Amino acid sequence: MTQPVLSTVMGLSWELQRSKKYNRSRSLVAAWAIFLNEDIMVYRLVKKHSTQYKQPDISVARSLTLFR
Repeated sequence: MTQPVLSTVMGLSWELQRSKKYNRSRSLVAAWAIFLNEDIMVYRLVKKHSTQYKQPDISVARSLTLFR
């Protein structure tokens, strides 16, 4: 695993641990799941926060990312 991937997962895990009051192992599992399912999560967030009453524009969801 590369260094940027590890630092992203660790940073997300620390944020989850602080904000949700999870223990270390639970926050690492949650961060890893979020990192692996990034494309699905972005689509669900676009769908949830879309102001349209129809299906959201998929091309908009493809251009967005959770992590830089």
